[in-house]
Amino acid sequence: MSDDRRRDRRAEDDFSEFGSLFDDAEPTQNLGEVDGNISFGDSDTGSLPHWTEPATGELPQFDHSGADAEPDEATDDELDVWSSFSSESPVWKDDQPADEPDVAGETAVQSTQPQRRVTDQPTSGQHRRVTGESEAVAREPSRITIGTDPSGMPRRPPTQGGSGRRRGAPPPAGARPGAPVAAPSGRDMPAAIAVGLLLAAAFIAALMYRPWAAAAFITIILGLAAVEFYDKVAERGYRPAVVPGIVTCVAAPLASYWLGVGTLPLVLSFGFMATAGSFIGARSVEAGPMPNVSITTLGIIWIGLLGSFAMLILRFSTNAGSLLPVAEHRGTDTLFLLALGVVANDVGALFIGSAVGRTPLRGWISPNKTVEGLIGGAMFTIIAMMLVGISESSDTWSDYGPLLALAVVISVMAPMGDLVESMFKRNLDVKDFGSIVKGHGGILDRFDGFLFTLPAVYYLTLVLEPWAS
Repeated sequence: MSDDRRRDRRAEDDFSEFGSLFDDAEPTQNLGEVDGNISFGDSDTGSLPHWTEPATGELPQFDHSGADAEPDEATDDELDVWSSFSSESPVWKDDQPADEPDVAGETAVQSTQPQRRVTDQPTSGQHRRVTGESEAVAREPSRITIGTDPSGMPRRPPTQGGSGRRRGAPPPAGARPGAPVAAPSGRDMPAAIAVGLLLAAAFIAALMYRPWAAAAFITIILGLAAVEFYDKVAERGYRPAVVPGIVTCVAAPLASYWLGVGTLPLVLSFGFMATAGSFIGARSVEAGPMPNVSITTLGIIWIGLLGSFAMLILRFSTNAGSLLPVAEHRGTDTLFLLALGVVANDVGALFIGSAVGRTPLRGWISPNKTVEGLIGGAMFTIIAMMLVGISESSDTWSDYGPLLALAVVISVMAPMGDLVESMFKRNLDVKDFGSIVKGHGGILDRFDGFLFTLPAVYYLTLVLEPWAS
């Protein structure tokens, strides 16, 4: 039924005798039967597709250009109800809140850039369309990049003259993907052998002369090791407190030899306070107090504290109160056997590992250290200690039981110290800590096994007291 026909029929009907609850209500009484079928012209709504045909996806179009299409205030109000859903974008719970209007009532200007959310899950296209995000930001891996700290404070970049493999450089040709890549050796073997023999000769001579001479030698070695360590970490981008660190690494062994083990907590406490206090005078937090105090304290504990146990072992030769004739050899003999066991362990691990080594001990730390080398080093250490017992070369460690216990302790702690030092080098991306004499491997590379062995042997000696038998 067309609009003109419906208006004519409405004019003919009279509803005055019935009345109506609503004046503008559509009449429903006395309507005559409508002849014919209701139809829609092509100009009214257009042709309708058959219900079996697939949907076209087109949206309905409303034409208000006609004479009867005059929008009223009610229609505008209805449209205003939905305007809030198109003028503002949804805000996620973990997004930063928009700026509040100020006291004067001025509306704060909001940023038009879409916010980027950090997420571990992949972001769907629908999520990006709703939030306006271009892409999800991948969460950073949970590791500290050298020269930075977790707070995001920038550190100075590593120097280009470092001896380690350049970060980001491609692996060598033919390397298996994902396999650990060993840093190029670049080590001057003649210089390394010469330095090792010179250090061994000086150490033996100091032990044979006087305990205080050995103490002086050990103090010099620990001081040089501290200098090399702080120089290397500074080269890789850190800013350690060099002076407090080196002074503490030297003061700790001297105080231990002079007054005993009770001085170590006091010296380490003062060393930490001096290290942390040196960063108070920095201009801003850009100095990186947290990572740099940590790296300085690492050197103090690793070199200063662990190295001080060599002085405590030497004190066995200076303690009074014993009437035994070999009392003056307790400390020097123990320290000599410790050095002999560590050297035997290194030599055995090198020869056996090079000959039959196939199983990596910890591949991500050092692909050259193998389980077979670990076993070979332990065998060489036990053989060396048994030869000392057979030849009766020591007046202090003469029984096979204490010598076997000493060999077992050295076989466990010396490789652990070597692995820890290699782990630190791998983390710093350097091949060695040598900075004083280039190419020989550095002081720490020579004495890494000693640092972990010294505390264990010291307390083993206190428990066994091998001279008592």
